[in-house]
Amino acid sequence: MTHTNDIKEQHAFILDFLPTGYAEDTRPIHLRKPVAQALGADHFILLELSIKDGVRVEIEGKVFVGKGDRDIVKHVEKRLKYEELTHGAVIELPYVIERIVKDNERKFVEFFNNAQPITVRLHTLELLPGIGKKMMWAIIDERKKGKFKDFADIEARVKGLHHPEKLIAKRIEEEIQDEQIKYRMFAK
Repeated sequence: MTHTNDIKEQHAFILDFLPTGYAEDTRPIHLRKPVAQALGADHFILLELSIKDGVRVEIEGKVFVGKGDRDIVKHVEKRLKYEELTHGAVIELPYVIERIVKDNERKFVEFFNNAQPITVRLHTLELLPGIGKKMMWAIIDERKKGKFKDFADIEARVKGLHHPEKLIAKRIEEEIQDEQIKYRMFAK
């Protein structure tokens, strides 16, 4: 079991709720405890949460998982690997990631404003799905004219770049899915 102080998340979004625990649990139902799978809102850490009895849990709902008095979560059981997610959690994951990205637009727009080269041949911007050398240079040339204000500003100023929030969300999903990914920008 991972202790809560090992988890640097304050809030998480529910990906799946299992009111009688996991299906693989062979104990009688009255002995099983409600469990939720969630995604941390700050570092995109997958979490298994023990849920207090009798509380209502909503898929995609935001819950407090930090230190202190929690209203829904009893405790953080452990970190999860992507492979441990339920089918329902896997389906919800892209929607929740995109919501977090949109809720934190300023932070992710700053990524476009401040991204730097990793090596002589590779730029951080190129790690986003669909961004090659030509698009990377278009972004760099535009930001030299002035910082991007929001996602709409990026989309308006960089020809051919559509839905920058979706590119960020897709990269985060790749980082969550692949523990061996070489460069991590968003998911811890």
